[in-house]
Amino acid sequence: MTARAVTEATFEAEVLNNEKTVLVDFWAEWCGPCRAVSPILDQIATEHSEKLDIVKVNVDENPQLAMKYQITSIPAMKVYQGGEVVKTVIGAKPKPALEADLAAYLA
Repeated sequence: MTARAVTEATFEAEVLNNEKTVLVDFWAEWCGPCRAVSPILDQIATEHSEKLDIVKVNVDENPQLAMKYQITSIPAMKVYQGGEVVKTVIGAKPKPALEADLAAYLA
């Protein structure tokens, strides 16, 4: 299970209307830290697929979503529950730090 791509067209169905908690990774192809955190998010997606959906939004291809959710630096990860942002994590971090940030949603 790897993080799947979400677009402006699918964001509402995949994220806002999802019954599970969803982590959205806002990223861009040219962003080195984004590329560094991507395999870590894929691992977390695989290990915690029953608790958490992880999706990716390319900010260059989906500028309206980046604007709507005030993405000013990437990587930016936002956790959604019931269609609302409940947590924001900014910047690339090692897996233990990300898991600590997400502990409330992985338990």
